[in-house]
Amino acid sequence: MINEAFLNDPYPAYHALRAEGALHWSPEFCGGAWLLTGHADVASVLRDPRFSVRRAGGWANSSGPGALNELREFKRIFSRSLLFVDAPQHTRLRQVMNAGFKPAALQELAPQIQIIVDRLLDDILSKAGTTANGQFAEFDFMHDFARPLPALVIASMLGIAAEDRSEFVAWSDDIAAFIGSPTPTLDIARAAQVSLIAMNDYFRQLLPQRRAALGDDLMSQLIRAEANGGIITTKELLAQCCTLLFAGHETTRNLLGNGMLALLQHPQQWQALQAAPSLLPSALKELLRFDSPVQYTGRRLKVDVEMHGQLMKKGDLVIPLIGAANRDPAKYTDPDRLDIQRNEGAHLSFGYGPHVCIGATLTYLEAEIAMRSVMQRLPQLRLASATQSWGVNAVYRSLNALSLQFSPPAPAAESPVVEADYA
Repeated sequence: MINEAFLNDPYPAYHALRAEGALHWSPEFCGGAWLLTGHADVASVLRDPRFSVRRAGGWANSSGPGALNELREFKRIFSRSLLFVDAPQHTRLRQVMNAGFKPAALQELAPQIQIIVDRLLDDILSKAGTTANGQFAEFDFMHDFARPLPALVIASMLGIAAEDRSEFVAWSDDIAAFIGSPTPTLDIARAAQVSLIAMNDYFRQLLPQRRAALGDDLMSQLIRAEANGGIITTKELLAQCCTLLFAGHETTRNLLGNGMLALLQHPQQWQALQAAPSLLPSALKELLRFDSPVQYTGRRLKVDVEMHGQLMKKGDLVIPLIGAANRDPAKYTDPDRLDIQRNEGAHLSFGYGPHVCIGATLTYLEAEIAMRSVMQRLPQLRLASATQSWGVNAVYRSLNALSLQFSPPAPAAESPVVEADYA
């Protein structure tokens, strides 16, 4: 199922799979897994406590002979993350981390996000001014905007140095390559372990300095929670820092890239949004549904469960196909059509139930500020090429690059010098 054609456009494969039935066994995922395509089924599994998120160990062990011992530290760090623990541990950690993602706290962050957005666009416009010569200027939206923006925002929230951004983005890419491989090789798993340990050590070295001078950043909040018993150990604290750094920019950068491509491929929708920017909140929900940044997730069965006449056994891996659920015709009218005014219920791109993405509101905030500013400051924006290059990650649907063109604003005419006459 997962080949170059699928990575370029997974949605025909999802429709074909759905047409064959609601539940499928596939050997492609970590030695075998059950695949679900329907919106109702995916939503049900994501909120069902019988389907556990504790899958890091089996995932890493599937990398091949030697993985059981060689990847021990990788599994230890991952197994403490909010992403891979069930209740009651998950409930406790989520309550601690929710404080930094409340709407009121995020609204206070909005001016800082706007400053970062403006600086990135200033750089794009500055380069265009020296190269365009009055013609359309070209830039890589992913490299120059979509990738750096969320990385800079989460760095600011954690109170870490912006100049370290390239390093932690590289670490995150290695971890994402592991998560995005249906059956990761030992080499992919090794690279992910090296990067996860490096990320963990980065925060470990910051701890003494941060403990000595607590601030308002997320890392300081976690340190306070440790002192209050909300976080039990330093190792658990460091794992949550790694989670925030890794997960804090994957979804946002891919929403920006996939969303911008979808809008420019549908000029009428793009023009409607430009004419009525108030549609932006609705448009972002539709862009997340239309081309989800996260295409699927995983669960391990705690007990035997029967669905659609088939018995799924305790320990089996279950793959809820989020991208397929978001295009389910039983839920959405004409699901392959982009409609920024669609109002047919929630998408599942941020998950559902107790493990719904903790940073969903932040992603919406970043994307709304970013897209509004792009519309205002990059006139006549258009695709530079009809074809695009997609990444090889099956989970995180991401463009390698997105070349766009825009018409740089004409330089302001110099005002004539007027000599004042005080006679």
